[in-house]
Amino acid sequence: MSKLNDSQAPRSQFLGGLANFIFWSRWLQMPLYIGLIVAQAVYVFHFWVELVHLVEAIFGNQDALRQLIESVGYKAAPLLDASNKPMVDAAGNALFAAPKLNETVIMLVVLALIDVVMISNLLIMVIVGGYETFVSRLSLQDHPDQPEWLSHVNASVLKVKLATAIIGISSIHLLKTFISADKYDEKVLLWQTLIHMAFLFSAMAIAACDRILPQPGRHPAQH
Repeated sequence: MSKLNDSQAPRSQFLGGLANFIFWSRWLQMPLYIGLIVAQAVYVFHFWVELVHLVEAIFGNQDALRQLIESVGYKAAPLLDASNKPMVDAAGNALFAAPKLNETVIMLVVLALIDVVMISNLLIMVIVGGYETFVSRLSLQDHPDQPEWLSHVNASVLKVKLATAIIGISSIHLLKTFISADKYDEKVLLWQTLIHMAFLFSAMAIAACDRILPQPGRHPAQH
């Protein structure tokens, strides 16, 4: 019996060391979350650049207005001649009216800013929730700014929240397209709507699976 125990001891030490190494490998995700923090900083910079351009365009800066129109993909109405046909230049290119800061452009820019905020929220959920779930506890129980959702976050909750955030982002993109629907082909509008519906049904399926599958600490209802 003593020989058997002596032979099992090195094996137990090896398996214990291997288990600790596998568990330690979770820290390899740390550079990924740091990279997402850098991406968050890029989005913050992009948000302020667009906001500054919007303020400058309000005060008549045509260069800022041009950059805004290019960033949101707004297409000005083509110029028409006396016979109501599109006017073209010597090279045969269509001529468009001079860009103006109208309500449509302002709305598209504001929606683009909201889109940046929602993507930033998505990044925060992935960074904070993912680190808390897969890497290490943040120990924020006594912190006054602890997010409410972080107290009960797990892999399933995180997936549902991410799916919901993606639906919100898709809704913003779809609304931006519908505002300028006359500038898009019907196929583009149809495909964007179908893609949005696919996101919606995917989120509903994820939420339904989360309710059906047993969760740790969840007990079946007593009848």
